[in-house]
Amino acid sequence: MMSPVGGQATPTPREVYSARPASSRPAGGGVSAGGGSRRNAILLVLAGLLAACATPHATAKARARDADGVWRSRGYGWLLTVSPEGLRLHHETAAGCHPDPSSSTELEEMFGGQEPGPSADVRDFLAAPGETRYRFDRLAALPADCDTHRAWSALELFDVFRATFAEHYASFPRRDPDWLARLDAQRSRVTPDMDGRALFTLFADALRSLNDAHVELLADDAASDTLTYEARPTGTFAMLDQTAVAMARPARDVQREWMRAYRDGILQTVLRGEGHHVANQRILWGFAAPRVAYLNLLTMGGFVAAAEGQTSTLAQELAALEPVLDEALTAFAGADVLVLDVSNNRGGHDAVARAIAERFTAQPRRAYTKWATGAKDVPPQVFTLQPTPRPSFHGPVYVVTSDVTVSAGEVLTLALRALPNVVQVGTATRGAFSDMLVKPLPNGWTVHLSNEHYADMTGQDFEARGLPPQRPLDVFGDGKDPWHAHARALRALADSLVPPGAKPTP
Repeated sequence: MMSPVGGQATPTPREVYSARPASSRPAGGGVSAGGGSRRNAILLVLAGLLAACATPHATAKARARDADGVWRSRGYGWLLTVSPEGLRLHHETAAGCHPDPSSSTELEEMFGGQEPGPSADVRDFLAAPGETRYRFDRLAALPADCDTHRAWSALELFDVFRATFAEHYASFPRRDPDWLARLDAQRSRVTPDMDGRALFTLFADALRSLNDAHVELLADDAASDTLTYEARPTGTFAMLDQTAVAMARPARDVQREWMRAYRDGILQTVLRGEGHHVANQRILWGFAAPRVAYLNLLTMGGFVAAAEGQTSTLAQELAALEPVLDEALTAFAGADVLVLDVSNNRGGHDAVARAIAERFTAQPRRAYTKWATGAKDVPPQVFTLQPTPRPSFHGPVYVVTSDVTVSAGEVLTLALRALPNVVQVGTATRGAFSDMLVKPLPNGWTVHLSNEHYADMTGQDFEARGLPPQRPLDVFGDGKDPWHAHARALRALADSLVPPGAKPTP
């Protein structure tokens, strides 16, 4: 549930038709042209689809031979073929079936593990124990049209696009209840000679009203050039765009400067020049005040400096994260309170989020549930936090959030809220919890959408509205001084938490 597997610690550009690399991190608004390849976009089925849940070690697992055959997922729209030669994946909607380009090795990353279902012809495939389970039913054979190689007309592509959202999108009631009806009204505009750019623009225009941080559309082909659609900026990002306009500067430059100011403010103002900036510059920690520990996580991944075009595995990410947490939490042994700042967290792996949350619980806690749209007769999957023997902190924790906090950053917040020693401070999170379901369209374009529901243990689903704070705090200000607002707010919070009798912060 991340957006990119390594996360994006800096904002991505938002200009319409501006050059940019294709990325799985929702950030900008409008239709934009940019670099990247169709192959890279399509491989997000594995790298970004469940970036929060993807795992590296499935390839070594031996599949049971009784799994050979064709399996249809409940929800997700997948047809998985298992054979001695490996795995194949197809995407199925009411509008047709087409193959996924991913290799068997890549598919093993997602479906290499198995757990028995309620009957012999029902099975759960998963990346690893404890990760998201996908329930499948055995089929007698792959539907005949799935391997038919043909050109898809513009109207057929429209129907696949429409069916993909109708069957899988989770948030119509909250984001736009009339979306499908309005899309249906556009079908008459699709003509046999419609070019790729025009069709892409029709799709992108339709997606605007959803304004979902986990909805994207990517195209990279000769007919349409390289185009992307991402949700428009709101809240803090909109404030930064307005600042860029007022300063007559490119939004990209302003966002980068703001991110640098955010980091510098933590190191110089919050941590008084005595902090640590580690894990590929994704984690900052130290003491913000006497007996007040401070830990800032910019992403739920990206802790390993991967080579260009490469993605670190979940195992590598956890191997880089755990020693950093060990060092920080050992240093925090004398702290009375801890501020966990995820106000600028751009997401990452759900598994990383849970590993962090487990550092703050002294006993097992049911944290949250998740389920997929259209997954009939599949009970919500419960995720439970387990105490860890590694260095931990069980005192009062104040987790700081904002509207920038998104995806796996929100999952961390959701999990922490299940703990009695945690209070959420700041402003509401973005409201984009769901893993990104990545669907290659038959012409090689790729659409990302939110198809899952995450709920706390009372059954509340915070998709599209975000997790509201229990203690409000204006983290990024009103735009008058975006460079220093965060540091001032966190400095004041830390000072307010200094225990009685402790030496005041100078």
